[in-house]
Formats: sequence, C-alpha cells, structure tokens
Amino acid sequence: MRVFKPLRIGTTIAAAALAALALAAPGPATADAGDGGAGAMYFPLPSGGLPQPDLGSQPGQTITATISADGRSAMPPAGAPAVVVRAIQAANRIAGKPYRWGGGHRRFNDSAYDCSGAVSFALHGAGLVATPLDSSSFMRWGQVGAGAWITVYANRRHAFVVIAGLRFDTSGAGRPGPRWRPASRTAAGFMPRHFPGL
Repeated sequence: MRVFKPLRIGTTIAAAALAALALAAPGPATADAGDGGAGAMYFPLPSGGLPQPDLGSQPGQTITATISADGRSAMPPAGAPAVVVRAIQAANRIAGKPYRWGGGHRRFNDSAYDCSGAVSFALHGAGLVATPLDSSSFMRWGQVGAGAWITVYANRRHAFVVIAGLRFDTSGAGRPGPRWRPASRTAAGFMPRHFPGL
C-alpha cells in the first residue's frame, strides 16, 4: 500500500489517496474541502464531548470503538474500514508506554511517546503519515474539520486523536502517556483535522 503524507493536499491528490486506500466509509458532512488557508473553518465540539461516527447504524449496533477488559487496548466496531482497524491496532501497541517529551519523533518505534508522537504512531500504522509530525504540523495535516472515523485535534502545544469515537491521548486521568481515554475533553482551542474520506 502506498503511504501518503497529506500536508495541504489538493482534491486531485485526495482522490488518488482514497482510491489507493479503497475506503468505503462515507465522507464527513461538515468538513471544509479547503486546505486550512484563508477561509478555513473551525468546528468546535459540542459541549457533550467528542463526536461519534454517524453511519446510519441500526438500533443497538455499536459504531464506536470500545476499551477492552484489560483497560489498555481498544476494539474496533464491527464494519469499521480496514484503515481504521489498523490505526486502532497501532495505537494499542503503544498504549501504556510512558510519556516523554519528544518521544516518537526521531523514530516511530520508541520507548516513550509525547502527544504528537503517539498520534503519529497510530496514523502511521494506518498508512496516513510517512514521518512523525509535531502538534503544529498536525494543524495543517489532511483537511479542516472533524472526520467520520478519525479526527486529529491539534494546537501548538498538544495533539490527540479520536478514532471511531474513542480518544487516544497522552493527557487525562491517571498516568501520563499514550492511553485510550474514555472521558471526554474539551476541544476548545484545538483545530480538528481529518484525512479525506475518513
């Protein structure tokens, strides 16, 4: 599979990336097709927390990832696109590692991770980034707005990712470091970004 580094991508490259990844997920209805330049839109989260994928599910069908009994790993929902499953599996590999500023930036495989290093690892596992990005770079990654399956929230100081409705973050209750965090957090001051079609 070809790996894309989608920084400020245009519609032609986005279409090629979608074809290469063979994504079946519907595109988000709220995303701006722009590249984050003039006129870019900011989508604050509702006060109730992080958005969930809206896939037209049947009553009782789980459409969000769930944290497994071990409290460390996450399980993707049935029917999630393969790229989303790979992102969750990658995040599971580093969940529970310690926090270290700059961790995961010189190389993907590291002994500890900071916020953007952890996000980079998960997205690299899905083939959505070729090299680790810092939080400022994530403010320009992909397209503006929340995605249906994967959304990165970034500002100059912090980044976290929501995959299939579950937050993967280095900050929150408990020890610092990359963890699946069931509690919601505010997205005020963060720029939401998504990969086209996700």
